[in-house]
Amino acid sequence: MVESSPRADQLSSGSACLDLVGLSPLMARTSGRPEISIALIDGPVATNHPDLPAKNIREISGDFAGSCNSGNTACAHGTFVAGVLIARRGSVAPAICPGCNLLVRPIFAEEIPEGEVVPRSTAEQLAEAIIEVTDAGARIVNLSLAIQGPPSRGDSALEQALNHALRRGAVVVAAAGNQGAVGSSAITRHPWTIPVVAYDLRRLPMDISNLGASIGRCGLGAPGDAITSLGTMAKPVTMGGTSVATPFVTGAVALMWSEFPNATAAQVRSAVTQAGMRRRTTIVPPLMNAWAAYQAMSTV
Repeated sequence: MVESSPRADQLSSGSACLDLVGLSPLMARTSGRPEISIALIDGPVATNHPDLPAKNIREISGDFAGSCNSGNTACAHGTFVAGVLIARRGSVAPAICPGCNLLVRPIFAEEIPEGEVVPRSTAEQLAEAIIEVTDAGARIVNLSLAIQGPPSRGDSALEQALNHALRRGAVVVAAAGNQGAVGSSAITRHPWTIPVVAYDLRRLPMDISNLGASIGRCGLGAPGDAITSLGTMAKPVTMGGTSVATPFVTGAVALMWSEFPNATAAQVRSAVTQAGMRRRTTIVPPLMNAWAAYQAMSTV
């Protein structure tokens, strides 16, 4: 089972979260290029929000296509993550890559069945969405979601979909999960995925973040404590967790690719995950340093 995993908080860390992972100087250089398409596989997005550039958003039809009507959890989550990625600079959101295009592929229904706490989908539906967005030209795939429960038949479909993304040259960035557990899933153990752990402003991983060998070896840490972004209405929303941290890494990859448009997916991924870092030997991934990644790419 796949579910979104927001955790509501009350305080905003402001620009400090961008400084934490070296994004501020990179954002000062570029706001991204429109030919860099980010796929957001999540809930629907309130594309009529005044701080979202509607001209840069394209929806890929799915089971839950359509605009947000009720503003419930799925729509709120999708809009929040979209704000971190492409909101207008100067808005309440981090607004990392407003010049990039966003491909929205909803896999969570706007209405949650009675008795459910968070939106859910299946591994097979997620696999189908990954294939669709990469075939549609996505350069980066943002998965602010996590697999729940034991291994299932859907794991094979997910592995095939992630292999497809690799062959298409699309970088996949995924939330490590918010269960505070040690282990992996079909998403986070795939060698092409960049798993993301939530860090606080003290540069410490949050207790809720999942950890594991593959997460420590291939993943990154990013701001995930009390991040403020767009809500479906005019009022900003503050959330936390690994799903919130994930778009910081996605946005960094998009900005890097915007600065080095001729780089391969492997080159950009390697720069973001390895620049200035020692050999990985723990289950805890290091904090991302987007500026170090930019400097490393500049020397290639």
